[in-house]
Amino acid sequence: MRCGVFPCPDRWRAWLPPGTVCPGGKEAEGTVWDLLALTPEGCAHLAAGRLRCRVLLAPGGSRVPEGADTVVTCGLSPRDSLTLSSLTEPVLCIQRALPCLDGSVLEPQEVPLPPLPAPAELLLPLLGLWLLQMPLTSVLSHDTLFQKGGEGR
Repeated sequence: MRCGVFPCPDRWRAWLPPGTVCPGGKEAEGTVWDLLALTPEGCAHLAAGRLRCRVLLAPGGSRVPEGADTVVTCGLSPRDSLTLSSLTEPVLCIQRALPCLDGSVLEPQEVPLPPLPAPAELLLPLLGLWLLQMPLTSVLSHDTLFQKGGEGR
């Protein structure tokens, strides 16, 4: 399974799901991805291009490249697939059914988040990566996500 983040913020590297890579621009464009998460900068860099991607996780409101089978948006808009229903005690809101890489489907629901190492709105794409790759029950514990925060990968 090929999963990546482009470009990957340095602060996220320690918290990426196992096996997730941080490709450069040419690799992001030239690889067939099961799941690729783009930051706003990644969307701007690749907007005119074409990807080969099963699931693309992108910031809501960004222009995304063509070539994804499914686009999952994340942000604070009610139109985004992944958003937050509360910022004071962060609750992740899955707005519509989303395809997981194992073939299962995440149904719309609200998921209380554990304590996070940064504001939840800044970590939405990272949370989306975990959700779409791993079973929901093992994803959102603080120990699973952020216990290794200082170790790096």
